[in-house]
Amino acid sequence: MDFKQVKAIFMDVLQNYKNFEGRSRRKEFWVFQFCTFLITLPFSIVGGIIGLSLLGLIVSLIFLVPNVAVCIRRLHDTGRSGWFLLLTFIPVIGALVLLYFFLQDSQSETNDFGVSPKVAMT
Repeated sequence: MDFKQVKAIFMDVLQNYKNFEGRSRRKEFWVFQFCTFLITLPFSIVGGIIGLSLLGLIVSLIFLVPNVAVCIRRLHDTGRSGWFLLLTFIPVIGALVLLYFFLQDSQSETNDFGVSPKVAMT
């Protein structure tokens, strides 16, 4: 995967920030997570150095709504309701369960949330 593909995936997720329906492939989800990490990390480091530790948090908040949307669509892709995202409020265990869900492969068949993005691309 080259930079153009990564940029296209990242921009698609940002532009699709208000879509909480449908499905997102693992690739789309993890590329977005990685890009937001790479963007937020320098701001957090610089904020820590200059004594403005909220700088990283402020940048993270910019990506909050697109992140929630892509998480919900990823859960849909594994056949689960977006309400499973509330597991984040259970310390450690909730995060581990969600990580397991996010790592799972897509359901290849059509589910309650739409046609598989893998099938739609072929």
